[in-house]
Amino acid sequence: MTAHERRVAVVTGASSGIGAATARALAAHGYDVVLGARRVERLREVAQAVGGRALALDVTDRASVERFAAEIPRVDVLVANAGKALGLDPIAEAREPLWEEMYETNVLGTLRTLQALLPALEASGDGLVVVLGSTAGFETYPGGAGYTASKHGLRAVVHTLRLELLGKPVRVTEVSPGLVETEFSIVRFAGDMERAGKVYEDMEPLTPDDIAECIRWVCSLPSHVNIDEIVVRPRDQATATRVHRHPATGASRA
Repeated sequence: MTAHERRVAVVTGASSGIGAATARALAAHGYDVVLGARRVERLREVAQAVGGRALALDVTDRASVERFAAEIPRVDVLVANAGKALGLDPIAEAREPLWEEMYETNVLGTLRTLQALLPALEASGDGLVVVLGSTAGFETYPGGAGYTASKHGLRAVVHTLRLELLGKPVRVTEVSPGLVETEFSIVRFAGDMERAGKVYEDMEPLTPDDIAECIRWVCSLPSHVNIDEIVVRPRDQATATRVHRHPATGASRA
């Protein structure tokens, strides 16, 4: 297969975690990967390792999104992974700027990315949108209202998009993970490593590669098959607030 025949997969938020793992998985599956994120130096390292392209992208800035899209004439797959959680404040103490930043990234950032790349996805004749949601999109938990509200909103966007694209050559999948050990909690707790570590303490969380494999599988299916949603959690987690911890022996990380 020549370079111009390779399908192009665009991954946002690809400088680390699930985005970087997805870039590796799709590149190994034969895709030409184009990666976007704000941390350009880290992004270039990921892109170099997989033979992809690294382009600066801030999904909270429409001009940045439009510049990003202008550099990618062909798009077959979009993995909209950019997102974040900030804080764990109860509603009575919620900091409005953090809610605004989460909504700007998780909901409006995805909107901007979709608007910029949907024409190319449709023009491909066999487009696929994979949006990284969360179990927070259909569950709530104390202190999580800002994040869960944004992910509930994102879920509504994805479901609506699928309706609006019916009859067009673009499939829409939402992947909703539970606990995945990435930089997610470090960002959420503003760099507090000890607090972030306790989220995954004495249990075995999912890894970014686990989620990337779900995405790779969706991308491997024939074009008439649409996987509406994948909900994936570690065995040690049943809901957002029900996690099995086994401190006596420690969680196996084999």
